[in-house]
Amino acid sequence: MSQFARIDKEGEHYINLIKAVGKLSALFSDNSIPYINYRVAENIFCKCFNAINLSRSDTAFDANYQKKGIGIKTFTCQTGSSTEKVAEFNTLSHELKSYSGKDLAKKLAEFRNERIKLAKRTYDLESGLYHIVARQEAKIILFETDYDVIDISSIKNVVEKQASLQFEDNNNSYLFNFSKSTLFRKFHIADDHTAVDIEIIEDPFDLLLELFENKKTEKGKVIKGIDFVILPLYGIKRGMKHVFERSGLNQWNANGRLRDLDEVYVPIPKVIHDNYPGFFPARDTAFNLETPTGETLSAKVCQQNSKALMTKPNKALSDWLLRKVLNLQPGELATIEKLEILGFDSVIVTKKSEDLFSIDIAKSGTFEKFISDPSFTIDDL
Repeated sequence: MSQFARIDKEGEHYINLIKAVGKLSALFSDNSIPYINYRVAENIFCKCFNAINLSRSDTAFDANYQKKGIGIKTFTCQTGSSTEKVAEFNTLSHELKSYSGKDLAKKLAEFRNERIKLAKRTYDLESGLYHIVARQEAKIILFETDYDVIDISSIKNVVEKQASLQFEDNNNSYLFNFSKSTLFRKFHIADDHTAVDIEIIEDPFDLLLELFENKKTEKGKVIKGIDFVILPLYGIKRGMKHVFERSGLNQWNANGRLRDLDEVYVPIPKVIHDNYPGFFPARDTAFNLETPTGETLSAKVCQQNSKALMTKPNKALSDWLLRKVLNLQPGELATIEKLEILGFDSVIVTKKSEDLFSIDIAKSGTFEKFISDPSFTIDDL
């Protein structure tokens, strides 16, 4: 039996919710294979197991269950296995093009492993596993499997074709698609899986009308610029993204007075203050800032033009952002190349109340979308 199906067995909240969503599959297609959107699968899992939802940060894991990173995947699997996407390397495609064969497999493994390690550092996770929601004819299969890093020393059976590279380590099989810069892994249905029969409702529309007609509400809606903003960890130099060597993440390296190696701030661009003037408290007004590791820091907006988000002591922000997340040593410069390898270049700051905020990492390119797209929502993360 699936580990989480076993945990759920007494109350059956998880299995019952999975069944309920599967029964509504006719909303999306006339296929006899149940349909469950991946975001829905993540939200159901977190709700039922009281796990912290990490999916919007776009790190390697989708949930934090008792300090265990959980990757939640849902896919069609009519046979005993399916090859599914586990990582995208679009921002690193230019670097990957200089490698081929086994060297490319090793470089992909390095990048993949770095992102798994990043997620563990960022959210203080001790281990990880995949929870799979596999869909078959009129049923859903639940099981868990490993979330191992790729064992670089055991990479073998490397086959390079025109469109892809295939390779294995001692644990799993992988495929890299050149055009999409995407890494796939083969998942095998576990022998101790849990099978859940699904009876798809033939016409679910009448049911939805009955439940929700004349009950429209905005409750729970998360609004851009009011409930959250995106801040970049970089600036622009000669038209290119650049982490400045003497400010922001590298404030400790600024000229002038002798500075502590943990002096750091998150830049707040002028466009944030111009477009969302009421989001942050006034300059030098203290507020609480929660990190993904559960720490609450004392923070404030400071410096000229309120351009910096800092903590007191400054070392508190450095411990999380420079040491845990970026894994930088004291005196080591943060660079855009480092951010690209890890797959993020921004942070999301969420306002929970006037004096309580939270911070998390956001995938590369998020700040540009936040600024340029008027319809940007938290679902775009």
